[in-house]
Amino acid sequence: MAPKAWEKVKPNPMRKSSSVPTLPTLASANPSSMHKAFAGLSGNPRGFPPGPPRAGATRVRSVAESEFRRFYDRGDLPIQIYHGVPGGKISWKVEVDKLDYHHYLPIFFDVIREKEEPYRFLAIQGVQDMLEVGGSKVLPVVPQLIIPIKTALNTRDPELVCTTLKIMQALVLSGDMIGEALVPYYRQILPVLNIFKSKNFNVGDGIDYSQRKKQCLGDLIEETLQLFETHGGEDAFINIKYMVPVYESCMLT
Repeated sequence: MAPKAWEKVKPNPMRKSSSVPTLPTLASANPSSMHKAFAGLSGNPRGFPPGPPRAGATRVRSVAESEFRRFYDRGDLPIQIYHGVPGGKISWKVEVDKLDYHHYLPIFFDVIREKEEPYRFLAIQGVQDMLEVGGSKVLPVVPQLIIPIKTALNTRDPELVCTTLKIMQALVLSGDMIGEALVPYYRQILPVLNIFKSKNFNVGDGIDYSQRKKQCLGDLIEETLQLFETHGGEDAFINIKYMVPVYESCMLT
């Protein structure tokens, strides 16, 4: 065959098969048929939508004012601040063991979520004084303390959560059977502890002084759960494990 025989032959371009659908590109997409997250203000495609927002499980919630403020400001509570010692001290107008615990103890527990002084100081010191001499008067009041404890924990404020955990430890140690009385209420007070269970400081070979002051939230939660298990009876561990799956027993090891 002659070497130039194919010069006059016109090439026939290949055509795509009609059975294969053509996928639209982002540039050729119809703005009217696109979702508003993909179209800009002028109707032109602007890319893919952003990812989902953060869940905010550890976000600090707003703290509502407690009823303690109103009672204290109008003088309904039998306490006052004694300024004769460094740091201040509570002066009780009546003997603490003669107080009506059903009325006053829930009021003092309700104010542990406060961060403003002097209400915070009065709450912490008042609760400690009442738990020290309460004895058998504390146990019947435990169901009324669950809502204030849950409200304080749900603020998700690390400072308030640490304060609440210390008060819960003092509550468990204040009398017999109190740890067992708290077991039915684990579903109300343990979910927040499960969120902050692993909140520890990674300081390497440094020294974390918050452990000495009991301000390390992860260690404080572990200590509180161990106290619950120790004083909560035979059903305490299974209920703690149900709400805090990563908790390991301190009595079985």
